[in-house]
Amino acid sequence: MLSFGAPIVDNRGVIQEHPPLSMVTGLIANALGYRHCEFDRLQALQDRIRFAVRCDRPGERFTDFHTVDLGQEPFDRTGWTTRGKREDRRGGSASTGTHIRYREYLADACYTLAFTLDPLDGVPSLDDIESALRHPERPLFIGRKACLPGSPLLSGRTSAPSLLQALRSWPAGADAQVGRVEAWWLVELDDGDEGARTLSVVDQRDWANQIHSGERRLRHGRIEVHGGRDE
Repeated sequence: MLSFGAPIVDNRGVIQEHPPLSMVTGLIANALGYRHCEFDRLQALQDRIRFAVRCDRPGERFTDFHTVDLGQEPFDRTGWTTRGKREDRRGGSASTGTHIRYREYLADACYTLAFTLDPLDGVPSLDDIESALRHPERPLFIGRKACLPGSPLLSGRTSAPSLLQALRSWPAGADAQVGRVEAWWLVELDDGDEGARTLSVVDQRDWANQIHSGERRLRHGRIEVHGGRDE
């Protein structure tokens, strides 16, 4: 399962068609062992990330229904735990009563993401991130904690003149689509694809204030992909 989270409205957690920048930042930071309270490190990492992504297999979208009564044991005093540490709720309207949520997911989808850092000579380096994805500090998940990857996330490393060219040249895996597939890339990477359209997305996170802010412009179109990768 995958969950490319979009802004939540009331009790509905909807998803979008491509990975948001904040999710990619959080995934990489989790692999590196960053803590959620390290706002400056998270913001600095997000500011350096550049990526383009394609959909090799669209999968199936479904909605999961969640309900929990926080007035029952063991939820009346202590919340869930992280790494064996007790986490007590701080009060407020969300800490008691019955809560109902709807959460969207993608099942059996496959995406390939071409990733780099700007500038390349900062900390962390691409070598640091490659090592972290191979041996992450903590378990990784794709959007939500229920979305555990079915195989290692790092497919490999390559050199290319641009992210878009790297995305085009990296072969599709088994059971993935070949030919022209959907893709999303930064506006400045555009190479004149007449069929692409420009999107405005708000997928950057203000890590200190825990809100989404800032607008990015992406191009959405189709790129040519060939097969050949077994996994």
